[in-house]
Amino acid sequence: MIAADLSNVSRIHGGRTIFRGLSWSLQDGEKIGLVGPSGWGKSTLLRVLAGIDAPDAGAVTFRRGLQVAYLPQEFAGQPGRSAFDELLAASGDLAAIEAELTAVERKMADPDVLADPDAFDRVLHEHADLLERFDKAGGGAIRNRAEALLRSLGFDEDAWERPMELLSGGQRKLIGIARCLLGEPDLLLLDEPDNHLDLDRKAMLEQVIRGFDGCVVVVSHDRYLLDETVNVICELDYSREAGVVLKRWEGNYTSYVTQRELALLKQQQDYVAQQKEVQRLEAAIARFKLWASIVIDERHIKQARNKQRQIDSMDKVERPVLERRKMSLNFRPANRGGAKAIELRHLEKSFGDNVILIDANATIMNGERVGIVGPNGAGKSVLLKLILGQLPADSGEVWTGPSIRTGYYSQEHETLNFNQTPVEALREVKPMYEGEAVAQLQRFLLPYDATSQRIATLSGGEKSRVQLARMMQLGANCLVLDEPTNNLDIAAAEVLEEALEKFQGAVIVVSHDRYLLDRLVDRVFEVRDGEMRVFEGGYSDYAARRRA
Repeated sequence: MIAADLSNVSRIHGGRTIFRGLSWSLQDGEKIGLVGPSGWGKSTLLRVLAGIDAPDAGAVTFRRGLQVAYLPQEFAGQPGRSAFDELLAASGDLAAIEAELTAVERKMADPDVLADPDAFDRVLHEHADLLERFDKAGGGAIRNRAEALLRSLGFDEDAWERPMELLSGGQRKLIGIARCLLGEPDLLLLDEPDNHLDLDRKAMLEQVIRGFDGCVVVVSHDRYLLDETVNVICELDYSREAGVVLKRWEGNYTSYVTQRELALLKQQQDYVAQQKEVQRLEAAIARFKLWASIVIDERHIKQARNKQRQIDSMDKVERPVLERRKMSLNFRPANRGGAKAIELRHLEKSFGDNVILIDANATIMNGERVGIVGPNGAGKSVLLKLILGQLPADSGEVWTGPSIRTGYYSQEHETLNFNQTPVEALREVKPMYEGEAVAQLQRFLLPYDATSQRIATLSGGEKSRVQLARMMQLGANCLVLDEPTNNLDIAAAEVLEEALEKFQGAVIVVSHDRYLLDRLVDRVFEVRDGEMRVFEGGYSDYAARRRA
């Protein structure tokens, strides 16, 4: 049965056409992986399906009574609200009743109300009415389900009452996933749900997607996750005639890669064969026209017209793009720097009772590649901010070599001013003509019209590429990277991996991307339960030792 249907949908954002005339039918029970280059409209398509953005043309229809849940790329929640209250807020009526109950309970503790029997009696009746409404709305069941969801997703109970702004990116993402599931939707739309999640939580997410009864659409660049969860790949591709089009492939990601490669090879063969036939017919047309010019004969003119009609009536095979353009990334240090890049000396950090680091010690040499891993909320991003001097240590120190210049990539793009344009962001770190800045950004595959838009309007992948373009201008000899492959498509992630391999300076990277860590790092720092442990060797060596 069809769950949702898009018919000839178009979307224009910030003066830029994202897609035009796109059609798509989603069936109940399908597990769909939505893939395609960054900036081609994956997130926009999910927002249209979720009803957040209205299409500029075309129609979106849903099966009667269909419940839709949507998880955006970055889920922040409401500042000041606890994690558990943020989850309960997904059920709007219950959240409103709970707020009224809290207000009434404050009145019940008010000395003036307690001293007035009539006022206290009114407040008691109001409280009883609210409790009855709460029970009728399924409040107790919702609370129990919310608790069960958080436990099933591995969300630490000691963080349930922590304000949203004090949670890690991975913890906020888990709350967002739980909010989606709490309403028991029929259609689940997940935009980069694995971003910021540690490896254990990724495994739990995979179980959630596999066990979901309805239709799921997942945008992800994690090849493992797509292989483990989806049975259909829908690819946003580009056609010279139609612009962005949607192609459907049965099977998981690995199956899609194989099918797509075979389809491209067949298309190339068909294109070559058709071009040969066109050339043969065009040569025949030229001969008949030549003969008709020498000897006036209606038969030659008719034969030339027939041959031309044969060419015009062909279903033209588009020339396949066997290898798409890749972004150009090359980190060049302005100077080599000293032998020792960074040293952690008895470093300690806590937030209240939450201990992040106790007596952390390590030396990072220039040219070394260090991967920082650990559970969500353990303090990996905090460690990076201590290294960068953005947070003060409670005790101990971070020593940085006098000739070391750091370049920082933030997982939530905090290094960017969202009110600037990409051109302004680039010129801010290095003086250059506007045309040169545009050329640099286009080497990062940013569309020309996107270079003059506010960064706030760009997709997550486009923001990531602007951040990388800025970093490349810095000439840093020590790169500090927090989840750098989040929001990057697979081709861009591979370019980043190659650039980091060639980089001559030190690299410190927080990541849950198993491909990146396996390819890049030669030492692993694990942050867990307030302790930082150092493991010699690459990520596979670390993972094997953890399993043992």
